[in-house]
Amino acid sequence: MTHQKHAALARPALGEFGRHELGILGAPCGVIKDLAARLLPLLTPALRVAYVDADHAAGDEAADGGAGGADAILQAGAAAELTDKIHFRRLDVRRGMDKFIQPQWLNEQSLVLVNGNHFPARQQIVIIDPRKPLDKKLDRLTDVRLVLLSEGQTELPAVLQAHLGEKAVPVLPLAATAAIAAWTQQWLREQQPPLRGLVLTGGRSQRMQQDKSRLRYHQQEQQEHAAALLAPLCQDVLISCRPDQAPEVPAGLTALPDQFLDLGPMSGLLTAFRHDPNAAWLVVACDLPFLTEATLQHLVQHRHPGRVATAFQSPDNAFPEPLITIWEPRSYPVLLQFLALGYSCPRKVLINSDIELLPAPAPQELRNVNTPTEREAAQQELAGG
Repeated sequence: MTHQKHAALARPALGEFGRHELGILGAPCGVIKDLAARLLPLLTPALRVAYVDADHAAGDEAADGGAGGADAILQAGAAAELTDKIHFRRLDVRRGMDKFIQPQWLNEQSLVLVNGNHFPARQQIVIIDPRKPLDKKLDRLTDVRLVLLSEGQTELPAVLQAHLGEKAVPVLPLAATAAIAAWTQQWLREQQPPLRGLVLTGGRSQRMQQDKSRLRYHQQEQQEHAAALLAPLCQDVLISCRPDQAPEVPAGLTALPDQFLDLGPMSGLLTAFRHDPNAAWLVVACDLPFLTEATLQHLVQHRHPGRVATAFQSPDNAFPEPLITIWEPRSYPVLLQFLALGYSCPRKVLINSDIELLPAPAPQELRNVNTPTEREAAQQELAGG
């Protein structure tokens, strides 16, 4: 038996700066920044977009003994300075940029545009500009997705054609801002994470005085009924449960025992993301006997993969309903961050995150059933009594 030093964890499919990033290279830095500035008004109504660049002039100034762009506080020795600019916040830190900290800083972004002249990115947009020949940048062209022709350019250079080989890459004029934005939005839609289903059954059911997932409102256990609702909408469905419940999960269903214990619904969410950090999870609690496939279909149809989550607004207040929610992969580090701060409430995560909040098409379906009295009333109502 071979010794394994570290746990074999599934890792998020991140790039250098984010899950969805495009390095733009092949032109002077001013041209790249101008392209990003033209695209942002067309992208940001629906997306959170970051831009990554370097200021080499500041680096040269620092090397010559100057401040290098640092203000008096940083020059005096502060390791970090957080400034509230009222309309935006700026964080200046004295630490290196690496593959561990960069995605953490930019996790809230739907898309990261990167000046590829300075930094690598997992996928690239190449600008054809004679002022920046590509022959010295080929090592950064690992996955070219789009080619842009600057004014006066009509074809791809031979060095790029040879590098791409048989790969078909779309080509657009650099000046065609709307077309480039439309391509970017379509590219993001194609990157949409797969949707997996999760039925939460791991609660102690103390108020009900019996396991709520085993109750029958629809001629089958509630966990089976919820899984059947999710199945047409998801690539598969797992039953989130406590380890002691796993042997009792009905045949034909797949148990996912909690690996984060005693955290309520957060246990199931974090366990699901540990199991697959690159999927989005459509989560449904087991105590929702009035929920229909039509309401879940509405949630999926209005899913916003560029947000942390897509949730219904609770019919009882203005807060999001966390247990009928699509949690995107970006939510995994957010959930862990809240846990590290001492919070295990998924609703608190949603309230304080960038989410898509929808009015429920049938608010009465979001009613959960927690007590024997409520169970009897629900059974009678569902039976038409």
